[in-house]
Amino acid sequence: MLASLTYFQAIVMGLVQGVTELFPVSSLGHGVLLPGVLGWHNLVSSQSQSQSFFLVFLVGLHVGTALGLIVYYRATWLKLFKGLERQLRVSREEGASSLWRLTNEQMDRDYRLLLLLVLGSIPVGIVGVVLEKPLRELFAKPLAAAIFLTVNGVILLVGERMRNNRGRHARYEKIDTLSGRNAFAIGAAQILALFAGISRSGVTMVAGLTRGLDHEDAANFSFLLATPVILLAGLYKLPSLMGHLGQGVRNQTLVGALCAGVAAYVAVRFLTRWFTTKTLNPFGIYCLVAGLACVVRFA
Repeated sequence: MLASLTYFQAIVMGLVQGVTELFPVSSLGHGVLLPGVLGWHNLVSSQSQSQSFFLVFLVGLHVGTALGLIVYYRATWLKLFKGLERQLRVSREEGASSLWRLTNEQMDRDYRLLLLLVLGSIPVGIVGVVLEKPLRELFAKPLAAAIFLTVNGVILLVGERMRNNRGRHARYEKIDTLSGRNAFAIGAAQILALFAGISRSGVTMVAGLTRGLDHEDAANFSFLLATPVILLAGLYKLPSLMGHLGQGVRNQTLVGALCAGVAAYVAVRFLTRWFTTKTLNPFGIYCLVAGLACVVRFA
């Protein structure tokens, strides 16, 4: 049976994916809920199937989103890999084993941040391979997504409350002084985003805030941390788009991915400025209201 996906649906879903992947409101949750709200039954019926053109379509949207992030942070990523190059050069000069026995003070600053991002990506990389498919089949349904979206709102609001309760004399961190343990913990929070309705950027930001980062650093670390996970997950499944599941949706997926990339770039540009002075509270309130409304709608 030939897949059914219109270009209008592809554009709408691409724009929503690109925005909600960065806004702490759950792209997967909106990807599940929006077709149900709009009555796009061709997409709703295929969401929880293990073999589905819609899942292949979402893979393309994730690749587009990751590329939008890479374009925005291109200068940062270039600095990080130049830091790796400098550290490797020093290691060759001082002995190969020195690369693994460096203190924080001896590490190149950009190389250290790259290491923290790698460390933070390990938990969700391992758990995602094992649990992503069964969790999708169990919970990629509108009612479940609505419940988890409501939970996401609670997480954001509680995270802000915990941050405020630290007090003026609490010790605060910066990205370049973040410990490996805290980077691992922040990255591990991404595991919660395997549930449709829980936001990857939201839970990682909350984890960053509770470990002493300010909103701006928590947002930047979250977005940098998300980039390789989103890109590698998309590229890993991209061959499915070239197979039989991609028949009839390849062009629509390309259009949707382009929209997702542009939307992601605009979203991260907006959010990095937003979090210089503002908090997660408006997004938490939105998730509570939208989540509860969708629980009523799909119950």
